[in-house]
Amino acid sequence: MQSAIPSSLGSTNNQADIRSAEWVGLSAGVGSIPTYLYAVVFSSFCVVMGLLWDIMWHMSIGRDGLLAPPHVVIYVGAIVSGLFSAYQILSMTLSRHHPGRAEAVPFWGVFYGPLGAMFSVWGALAMLTSAPFDDWWHNTYGLDVQILTPPHTILAIGIMTLQFGAMVGVLSLQNRYREQEALSQTKDSRKATRLKWLFAISAGLLLTMLFTLVSESMGRHESHNSSYYTIGAIILPFYLLAVGRALLLRWPITTVATLYMLFLAVPSWILPLFPAQPRLGPVLNPITNYQAFVFPLLLVIPGFVLDLLMHRFDRAQINNEASLANTSVRPLNDWLLAGLLAVAFMIVLLAVQWPFGGFLNTSPLARNWFFMSHSWTYDSPPDWEYRYAFAPWNLQSPGEFAMGFAKAVVYAFISARVGLFWGNWMKRVVR
Repeated sequence: MQSAIPSSLGSTNNQADIRSAEWVGLSAGVGSIPTYLYAVVFSSFCVVMGLLWDIMWHMSIGRDGLLAPPHVVIYVGAIVSGLFSAYQILSMTLSRHHPGRAEAVPFWGVFYGPLGAMFSVWGALAMLTSAPFDDWWHNTYGLDVQILTPPHTILAIGIMTLQFGAMVGVLSLQNRYREQEALSQTKDSRKATRLKWLFAISAGLLLTMLFTLVSESMGRHESHNSSYYTIGAIILPFYLLAVGRALLLRWPITTVATLYMLFLAVPSWILPLFPAQPRLGPVLNPITNYQAFVFPLLLVIPGFVLDLLMHRFDRAQINNEASLANTSVRPLNDWLLAGLLAVAFMIVLLAVQWPFGGFLNTSPLARNWFFMSHSWTYDSPPDWEYRYAFAPWNLQSPGEFAMGFAKAVVYAFISARVGLFWGNWMKRVVR
């Protein structure tokens, strides 16, 4: 990070004066939380809620027009994020004396702006581009039969880019604020807490988006197949550990996992309270209200275990907590730490999701508004023999499952190592 130190202080040997000058520069950069950061986090919330509503719309009502209510919520999120981020970029570009220009990222040699705002603008453009493409796709090929169609893929890339922009925007200010606190003897605890929670919310929203994209392969019907754990091993350690290193809350992974569960479950608890009737045939399951999406993974449990292990063995966490003086603490290098975290995560994930997946899929106690296992799309026969059972193609012999799970542990190790590396990068983002 560039420190705004006046040239008149360049030749002084007085360290106190230099540190005071650094403090002035840092204060200028993070004296307040820019409005656009609130806007992009709000936009991320809008697009995720709109996406979940759209999925339940397709489950309950079917294909509707370009300006169907869920689509409008998604587009509002894209427009708000794009406009606020573009304004932030243009204000830094057109004003040479803008207080944030020193930390701005140049683009095409013309534009200057925060890195997060750059991502958010590109994400918003991709999302808005996908809208007419999606409408043409439906008019040409009909109702979607899967989540990742070509227009939905463009939309998903745009949403994740926008969400990543929200995360980076908050992260850069959080990291600069951490440096500011290191130079100052006073702490603005309310501002620090607000930044941490803005980052946690944006991270939880992106995790919700990631799970939604793979939900077709990580549903309750697949929870007794090794492919379920393989997909989780590739995605989850990478993301959770990166966020765990970057977020400054005491229990970062647990917090983000809890938020993900709430963001995914609450819309599915609320929307079924409203009436909905199918508008496309064939109607094999006549319904009268919205059908819920899915119950989230119980990530809060493996997330809590990861937090415990990182508090105990991660040098970065130990340094944050000033615990190195404790002789019982033996921090591990990132390769060993990745191995430990990967194995622990996969064992806990299996111990939690195997029985819970069986409960969701087969138990009558799960067929209620809370666990949502009774939810069924209007175009699926309600008397399907495997509605509340594991189909043969989703089951494996013990040997096949063990081999698949062993491979998943290896993937989890690679995922965890990359996640720790990415987390180190995220801790250094200040632009």
